[in-house]
Amino acid sequence: MTDTDIGALNSQVLWTVLALALVFGVIARRTRFCTLGAISDVVAMGDWQRARMWALAVATAMVGFNAMVALGWVEARNSLYAAPRLLWLSALVGGALFGLGMSLASGCGSRNLVRLGGGNLKSLVVLLVLAISASATLRGLTAVLRVETVDRVRIELPTGQDLPSLLALPTGLPVTTLAAVIGGLLACALLAWVLRQPEGRSGETWLGGLGIGAVIAAVWWVSGRLGYVPEDPNTLEPAFLATNSRRMESLSMVAPVAYAFEWIQFFSDKSRVLTVGIVAAFGVAAGALADALVTREFRWEGFQGVEDLGHHLVGATLMGVGGVTALGCTVGQGISGVSTLSLGSFLAVGGIIAGTLLGLRWQRWRIERGG
Repeated sequence: MTDTDIGALNSQVLWTVLALALVFGVIARRTRFCTLGAISDVVAMGDWQRARMWALAVATAMVGFNAMVALGWVEARNSLYAAPRLLWLSALVGGALFGLGMSLASGCGSRNLVRLGGGNLKSLVVLLVLAISASATLRGLTAVLRVETVDRVRIELPTGQDLPSLLALPTGLPVTTLAAVIGGLLACALLAWVLRQPEGRSGETWLGGLGIGAVIAAVWWVSGRLGYVPEDPNTLEPAFLATNSRRMESLSMVAPVAYAFEWIQFFSDKSRVLTVGIVAAFGVAAGALADALVTREFRWEGFQGVEDLGHHLVGATLMGVGGVTALGCTVGQGISGVSTLSLGSFLAVGGIIAGTLLGLRWQRWRIERGG
């Protein structure tokens, strides 16, 4: 391929991801898709509808990704989540920090992008602080702390940390076959749980679950299949176009938000180019904005007071630090990562849930005390 061909394909990848992110924003706002909301609904009211919606999204993304692995279109080892180095403590601690921060900041990165599209200025502040703390944890002060502490605790695996690769060694079965079997079985188990109760069979649950999961799987295809170049003319090596990690990517909303704000700040720097993560962050907010305008539900919202501001600032900081440490958020690890069947992703999700429950319990204790 020539440089011109690469440029045209790069643009095609970015425009396709932007379109998919717009769909994500519309669906997420229309169905109130939110991991924090799902957990708080269960804790506060015993309402499992949004939890089942989230499980259906995971199942859909899992089927989509592992079907592509079975077909030989993509490989989990080419993603950020399935490297042989298992940073298990980083996943747990980072996930817990992210979950705690999410409970203080009224939602994760994707939820705040959606709320920003609806006119919520609190979300703008959260995203700005999240971007700063995430950038610092990628390359700054907290990055040094991360590398010198939790990232030192790791397990070096003989192969990728995705379940099909790990099981291929002792069983001798092809990774493609194991991906189809394991991915299919886990997805069926999640689907059975979703359908177990009436709320799992509602139209809103299926729109949110199938829609969000399908978008995640589609972005995997765009990045890992459409945007894959067997031999870049400049490096003569395989390349995945328009990604910050130089690997195939799907949606994630922590590091990409940091990259998006850096792109705005250093726009005149020609080395700062649009990537899958950046256009996805803009697309989610734009999709939510479009839906808010069409439904005439757009309205400006702000902080209720200094205490409300303080909670959101602390929460945003914890999300930025925790999201980068855990290699993802409720979308990045919770759906995109889990769809690859990565051990680290499962650990990160456990940490996120634990941190969220801790944050919700603390807020309940504070309210009961009248604080």
